[in-house]
Amino acid sequence: MALLQKHARTFSWFITFITVCCITSCQPKSDNDFNIVLRLSHVFAPNEELTHFMDLVSARIKQKTNGAVEVLTFPQGQIAAYKDSVEMVVRGANFISVEDPSYIGDYVPEFTALVGPMLYENYDEYIALINTPLVKSWEKKLEEKGIKVLSLQYIFGFRNIISDQVIRHPDDLKGIKLRTPGSKLFIETLNAMGATATPLPWGETFSAVQQGVVDGLEGSEFTNLGTKVYETGKKNVALTNHFLGVCGVYISTEVWHTIPKQYQEIIEQEFAIGADEMVDMLKANHAKVVNELEEHGVTFNTIDRNAFKTKTRPLFESLPGVSLKMYEQIQTELAKIKGKAPVNEIP
Repeated sequence: MALLQKHARTFSWFITFITVCCITSCQPKSDNDFNIVLRLSHVFAPNEELTHFMDLVSARIKQKTNGAVEVLTFPQGQIAAYKDSVEMVVRGANFISVEDPSYIGDYVPEFTALVGPMLYENYDEYIALINTPLVKSWEKKLEEKGIKVLSLQYIFGFRNIISDQVIRHPDDLKGIKLRTPGSKLFIETLNAMGATATPLPWGETFSAVQQGVVDGLEGSEFTNLGTKVYETGKKNVALTNHFLGVCGVYISTEVWHTIPKQYQEIIEQEFAIGADEMVDMLKANHAKVVNELEEHGVTFNTIDRNAFKTKTRPLFESLPGVSLKMYEQIQTELAKIKGKAPVNEIP
């Protein structure tokens, strides 16, 4: 009898031990046990400012999460870039995509409209717009597609046409082949402006220019200086300001929800701080960059902006998923930002 009681006590202890172990193993790890490695991809060269800020933000995140969140940065399209980069996010990879918002426009077309041609006259207009309830509602729609926006504010300057000719009017672009990224928005815009858009990876651009495959390209003054575009012999910049050069930062909602809240807050905060710092740097350094380019023989000319706006305005009706309603919503918000009533410039 004593032996049976002893075995019963042992069996009872064993069941209790197994139950506790099961409960413990089923419980989620504490924040202290959490760690994740995220790969961050973009197409900018190692010496460009966006690369610097991505590296800086990544280092700050690692430091402030005590290594729990590590972001490994891959510049210059070393791994998935452009559409492939965003697809990695949608598929739920441990991946951060840094791309023009037109690429997430493939999932929520309003983001293509957001970075459409000839919309902004300065950085502050765009920054104010992306913080409106209108754009925040678009971000919610994007989350339903599996994409969480960490930032939309990594501005790297207005994009201009870089060639060896003076371009003032859309007619001046007839027959000129310009390198552009593979985004449909970019391709259609350059074509509408009068050029022949030629989509090429950035890594093939210089050889394409030197071999005459393209007659020029488009990009910001910071890219021009940082990658030494002027060394290709294309030293004239037409100040079209056709696009505000900007990148967003995106992560999978599925991955995002696995990250403890305290680390989510750090990640969002650091990307926001980095974006503000980059804009401040652009404003402070733009004149200096222009002066340096001029020292390398680069010249700048103004353009007939209304003529280019007239040419590109129909894109807000013809691009996939984009509608005139989106354009009008943006114009209404911009009018509020500028403190004046909307002006219907083109019937």
